[in-house]
Amino acid sequence: MQARQLAVEGAIEFTPKVFPDDRGLFLSPFQEEAFTEAHGGPLFRTVQTNHSSSKRGVVRGIHYTTTPPGTAKYVYCASGQALDIVVDLRVGSPTFGKWDAVLLDQRDHRAMYFPVGVGHAFVALEDDTVMWYLLSTAYDPGNELALSVLDPALGLPVDPGVEPILSERDQVAITLAEAERQGLLPDYATCVEIERRLSEVPQTT
Repeated sequence: MQARQLAVEGAIEFTPKVFPDDRGLFLSPFQEEAFTEAHGGPLFRTVQTNHSSSKRGVVRGIHYTTTPPGTAKYVYCASGQALDIVVDLRVGSPTFGKWDAVLLDQRDHRAMYFPVGVGHAFVALEDDTVMWYLLSTAYDPGNELALSVLDPALGLPVDPGVEPILSERDQVAITLAEAERQGLLPDYATCVEIERRLSEVPQTT
């Protein structure tokens, strides 16, 4: 498995080796040794898994979790194709306000690691695009926040080639600048400390 550090500090892209044959193919979307080497510690203890299915043109995000508690994610596209986007929302981070995007598809079968405190968005590029997540904390609607994926100051690559389909929540989400003004963004030092503690608790099977 190959690992690549993304433009957002702490975010990592993983590309597994794919083994095709006349029956289909086999691959491992998560490999502990490769993850630990790239991240500097083991994957968090998984508390919840999420599964979403989207038709072409659906744009979800930018979503993030109040920190604390904060949430780290490991994300994989199990079917279809998506442009997966990480945005650094951590005030004080060396890459604050920056973003990076990775094509998750059925050719390279990449996965992404999202550290605590960053924002997540994706664009479904095909019908029946299935995204699968490992999460370090359980979902609590009171802790979930959203920023505008169409914020012109960020300039995210969210044009799917058709009219974007956004939820009501995402249509009215505020900009990054407004969230910072309101004090709604996570603090980088707090995120790093939570991330450190997560790495001290190994993944359970």
